[in-house]
Amino acid sequence: MILSASMVDHAWRITGTPLPVGLYIEERREQRLNSRHWVASYGDIPSEIDADAYPSVTHMLEGAMRRFADLPAFRSFGNTLTYADIDRLSRDFAAYLQGTLGIKKGDRVAVMTPNLLAFPIAFLGIIRAGAVQVNVNPLYTPRELEHQLKDAGVETIVVFTGSTSVIAEVKDKVGLKTILTVGPGDGTSANLPAPPVDARLTTTIAFRDALAAGAALPFKPVDTTGNDLLFLQYTGGTTGLSKGAALTHRNLVANTEQFKVFMPGAMRPGQEVIVTALPLYHIFALMVNFITFFSIGADNWLVANPRDPNELIGALRDSRMTCIMGVNTLYNALVMHPGLKDIDFSQLRLSGGGGAAIIATTSARWQEITGSFIREGYGLSETSPVLSFNPVFIDAFNGTAGLPLPSTDIKLLRADGSEAALGESGEICAKGPQVMSGYWNQPEANRAAFTADGYFRTGDIGVFDPQGFLKIVDRVKDMIIVSGFNVYPNEVEAVAAACPGVAECACVGEPNEKTGEAVRLFVVRSSGSELTGEQVIEYCRGELAAYKIPKFVTFVDALPKSTVGKILRRELRHTS
Repeated sequence: MILSASMVDHAWRITGTPLPVGLYIEERREQRLNSRHWVASYGDIPSEIDADAYPSVTHMLEGAMRRFADLPAFRSFGNTLTYADIDRLSRDFAAYLQGTLGIKKGDRVAVMTPNLLAFPIAFLGIIRAGAVQVNVNPLYTPRELEHQLKDAGVETIVVFTGSTSVIAEVKDKVGLKTILTVGPGDGTSANLPAPPVDARLTTTIAFRDALAAGAALPFKPVDTTGNDLLFLQYTGGTTGLSKGAALTHRNLVANTEQFKVFMPGAMRPGQEVIVTALPLYHIFALMVNFITFFSIGADNWLVANPRDPNELIGALRDSRMTCIMGVNTLYNALVMHPGLKDIDFSQLRLSGGGGAAIIATTSARWQEITGSFIREGYGLSETSPVLSFNPVFIDAFNGTAGLPLPSTDIKLLRADGSEAALGESGEICAKGPQVMSGYWNQPEANRAAFTADGYFRTGDIGVFDPQGFLKIVDRVKDMIIVSGFNVYPNEVEAVAAACPGVAECACVGEPNEKTGEAVRLFVVRSSGSELTGEQVIEYCRGELAAYKIPKFVTFVDALPKSTVGKILRRELRHTS
């Protein structure tokens, strides 16, 4: 019996169990292909990519290690590893996982580190051993970590020494058998200072010792296919416990190929230099900064702590980067830093933005200093992550998340499930080779996450313009309803951010007897500013309809943010 892709996807979502390899075939191109009006804007960009251009991410990256062997691959704290070094060290780690720990194909191995050289070594070692990487935020609380490790069934973890106190809190509750500890110099001969391992953990193994042991062990290559799991990428859990998006090798090969054809000018083999300030455990940096740019032989400068201005500005200055990826808050912090104006940006070809809406004033300030506008895209953990991006021929900031990528179909659904008309907003629902098959062991969540015809429901509200550019209006759950009218925080924040004296801002809705909800704006003043709430409201009055104007303005020293830099509106609701 031959099953269509939609039948396979339906079975995965209902049972939470993937079907045997060999039953999966490509679904015929759907009738909606003809309604992808954005394809007419592609120009020379192909409308379809080959999601099977490589049998797996492992094959793709092993090819890069051979092709670019002598080139620098990663830099950190003054140390450099070439592609040949990464090849050798990841092979040694894979051998250790196989020979000493008995890791088999499909086993889950967690990685809980900041952007250190050990991260790419561990990742490539894990996938070369055929295992699945579970990406873990090193700033997780014990509660968050316990849930994720239990849910993924993790028995082995690679963890930064500075995060071992959290491991000590949950070790006996989650079934961990092996804890490999990482320091900043691991992978090199440098003996860099590192936080001590928590004294409660008495049986840890140093990552550098594992590498040394693996060098003396045989490595048995594992055949991986596109249908094999690559990552369990856990969502933020803003609506409850986080869920693991089950991403396959094919998902990531597809998204890499999609991104490459959209940005060929920043994909010169062996010539690109990228600064990675976003954490690699986040899917945006993991797919774009690491997997995509590694596959073309880029020189990657890792920033372990982007909140340290000296480390970040130093990397920007010394690298003479050609590419950078960031979120709005990262770019906003950089344009406020006096040292940015002294950096040579003459080689910069791509400033990419995602994770949250890029605000026009941030892009304008960045372009004024660097000469490069911020090219925005959109995606989620569940979509590997990129669904849309502003392609190479766009030459100015446009306030949109770009065009849907090749081989990607997006439709916008009204609340009643019908498809929104062009120019009308609706929930963004997506289908494509980069979209996950489902959440790990979550059949109920999978039924809710997909439409009956197999589109993933993002929970974001968007609108298409006639050329097919997608504008993200907001999250469904963040929408504020004032006197029956929809108010989207992104729009209010974009206007308020342009008010002189505003460094950052965010707004939420709060209960109001007269209007149901009212808009409260939280503002961080620029240095030296004496801006008042009345001045902010008056500024917004000239740019927004009356029902969208903030009713209340609260000044704060800082806005709550995730480790990636997203502003956490849900935390602001508790203070409004």
